[in-house]
Amino acid sequence: MTSDRIRLAQFGVGRWGNHLLRNFLSLDDVDVVAVVEPRTDQHAMIRDKFNLSPTIAVTADAEAVLADPNINAVAIATPAATHYSLIKTALNNGKHVLAEKPLTLNVAECEELCELAADHGVQLVIDHTYLFHPVVQQGQAVLADQPLGTLRYGYATRTNLGPVRPDVDALWDLAIHDIAIFNHWLGEMPIAVAAQGQIWLQDDRPAEPHFPQGLADVAWLQLFYESGFQATIHVSWANPDKQRRLGIVGDRGTLLFDEMQSAAPLVLQQGEFEPQGAYFIPTNLDRQVIDIPAGEPLKQVCEHFIDCVTHQKDSAISSGQVGADLVKILVALSQSLNQAGQRIDLATV
Repeated sequence: MTSDRIRLAQFGVGRWGNHLLRNFLSLDDVDVVAVVEPRTDQHAMIRDKFNLSPTIAVTADAEAVLADPNINAVAIATPAATHYSLIKTALNNGKHVLAEKPLTLNVAECEELCELAADHGVQLVIDHTYLFHPVVQQGQAVLADQPLGTLRYGYATRTNLGPVRPDVDALWDLAIHDIAIFNHWLGEMPIAVAAQGQIWLQDDRPAEPHFPQGLADVAWLQLFYESGFQATIHVSWANPDKQRRLGIVGDRGTLLFDEMQSAAPLVLQQGEFEPQGAYFIPTNLDRQVIDIPAGEPLKQVCEHFIDCVTHQKDSAISSGQVGADLVKILVALSQSLNQAGQRIDLATV
């Protein structure tokens, strides 16, 4: 083992943590040295599933791993409510952090963690996986050529029957993906938001700051951008009609990312109106399937994190500040949802 190798600990081996651990174990310049999982009855299964070397510790003792000076990076895939404490301790111990989204559930906590990372000279990267998706990256390249003309509005639908989370609602779990894509493609943050939702499954949960009435199973969101662009998003984990669809509409066409269309996930649908007297005639109609390079988005997340650590550079794609900005948007959306859809200015959050 050479001194320039990254010694990494994985926190949480649930649904998403499984995928993170699989990817980090496959990277040539990373040594996974510890796996932290509080469910001790799962330890033997984890060792067997990933064929872990006896030298890799599988433990429930998070504090000991975070205090280990031989570990210089951690990947955190634990419930959102645990993120702040774990990330703060890791940063204070001089460790680079890759954290599952959302960064935390609190804007002030997010900003504090970003400042801590800067103060300690370590990297804080957030796993907003879609920002590393080949379709999203290729879509950004297409938009740079301005084939849509003047951008007008966007729409997205993200629905499925589960998985239902016990720690955040469908808004926090699902909408963050589409918000991240819109912000990334537009190169700007919304200045205001609005949201409405419905709760059926977990309306008896104890009141929490973001979820005083329970965890919303469906939500309809609006994002308002300074450029005049508006986006509408529908998310639900209580709808068996599985959709993963996002579009950006301009005055000369639409760019459509439909994840359910595996053969053609990114399509440029062009067309515009030609005025003829009192009528508007569609013209310049064309449909172009955009070629997408191969690649697993999560693998690219892991490789990007290691590259940021190795070269000691802030992430240009999904930094802690990007994560904090998205949490700010989600907090504002929660405020609106809890106020029956009232428009919330981001400047007030």
